[in-house]
Amino acid sequence: MPTVAMSTWLTLDDLVLALTGCPPRERPKLISEQEATRVNTVVVDSRQAVAGSLFVALRGEQTDGHRYIGDALGRGALCAIMDRMPEPGPEGTSVLDLRAGRQEGLWQEPRSVWGGGTKLLHLVVDDSLVALQALARWWRQVLALERKDELRVVGITGSLGKTTTKELVAAVLAQRYRVLKSRGNYNNEIGLPLTLLELTGDHQRAVLEMGTYGLGEIALLAQIACPDIGVVTNVGPVHLERMGTVERIAQAKAELVQALPEDGVAILNGDDEWVSAMAQQTRARVVRYGLTADCDVWAGDVESRGLDGVGFRLHHQDQSVHVHIPLLGWHSVHTALRAAAVGLVDGLSWDEIIDGLQGGEQLRLVAVPGVNGAVLLDDTYNSSPDSAIAALNLLSELGGRKIAVLGDMLELGGYAVEGHRRVGRRAIEVASILITVGELGRLIGQEALGCGMPAERVIEVADADAAVVCLQGLLQEKDMVLIKGSRGMAMERIVEALTLPQANDMPLRENQGG
Repeated sequence: MPTVAMSTWLTLDDLVLALTGCPPRERPKLISEQEATRVNTVVVDSRQAVAGSLFVALRGEQTDGHRYIGDALGRGALCAIMDRMPEPGPEGTSVLDLRAGRQEGLWQEPRSVWGGGTKLLHLVVDDSLVALQALARWWRQVLALERKDELRVVGITGSLGKTTTKELVAAVLAQRYRVLKSRGNYNNEIGLPLTLLELTGDHQRAVLEMGTYGLGEIALLAQIACPDIGVVTNVGPVHLERMGTVERIAQAKAELVQALPEDGVAILNGDDEWVSAMAQQTRARVVRYGLTADCDVWAGDVESRGLDGVGFRLHHQDQSVHVHIPLLGWHSVHTALRAAAVGLVDGLSWDEIIDGLQGGEQLRLVAVPGVNGAVLLDDTYNSSPDSAIAALNLLSELGGRKIAVLGDMLELGGYAVEGHRRVGRRAIEVASILITVGELGRLIGQEALGCGMPAERVIEVADADAAVVCLQGLLQEKDMVLIKGSRGMAMERIVEALTLPQANDMPLRENQGG
């Protein structure tokens, strides 16, 4: 019987094989790729379904995806995964019950089970989310076997800077490889599997963001993605309300390096004591990055150029090169070091690494033209004490009158009061005018006042709309206006209201935070 190489894209057969226990190593070869029904995309939102989609019906806090199976199929989905028996479908629909105890041996003849020529296929499982994750892990393992060393996965976690790091790592690796990266903030138990299921045989590298709200979550993501390289950005009091202590946050982030194989690489922040200590928790080779010469990859002669980015000298072993990147602020140097470290351990040349770094975009804090000639520094995606202070540090490096508009920082738990006061102590050193938004934001202003900031320079408002009214009568030419707060404060409304009308037609860069 003639055979060809295994298909390197996900097929309808693969769904049955994966969910009925076929070992990835035993995935059958296809006589003809034309005989396989290709799955073009995997979605959990029926509105995103197109011809050839797989729709996974998930139960959420607000709604139940099972209610939208018909909508997904009507938009062209060829298959749906669900965890309850469906209503009778249109003619040609096959229902395959894969719940516990009904899977044994089915994978050996997938076509005989579901008919091969069926128009629509319903796969009934015990838990749709678990099935999605199992399918993604199975597909990752299949491609690892087929592509051998040609496919490598980079996992990125940390309290801050994950998304910006993901984008810059992908930009560096793309100088040589075909790269898949997480879309937006697809960094959880749903988004990461969806990203992995976009992998095809054309990809050589995958760059995946990994987020967490609790212990065990990154371990699960790592079990699904099987990363070869793990990057940890930092550990700070983000989501402290859910995690409890910084120690538990560090414990959660360390799950990534614990999951790396012996021939993997852990890229750790040597300037963060929590992250640096993770070197003791991994079997993988450790590469530290930072701002001191005792790190493996380090930066010196750092020079902030305001809105023109940052320059520095990048060192590795006995080599060094000067780099200028378009990212804003001193904290962006660490982002560049992470991406450079990934490039170095993956064998890229200095020229490739520098080209990738210089092609990166500022994803979190962006400068947009505001009314009355002001410049708005839009950092509204989210906020924490560390990221707010990093943004204030950038503001301090710029010319003009400096206005800081700072809103509530949420999910800080017992650190909420001290966290806001800490930001207030830095704000008095930087801001010409401080505008606080929200009840917790008032703590920033109160601390600034208590540290000697004149009362006429501190303004407290209740919400984003009130901040807009205040700023409309305040902004002047060449003002630099930092706008930052947690997502729940809707600080982006301030930017939208005060951006010059013609700027709304400009292709602004995506504002996804880490």
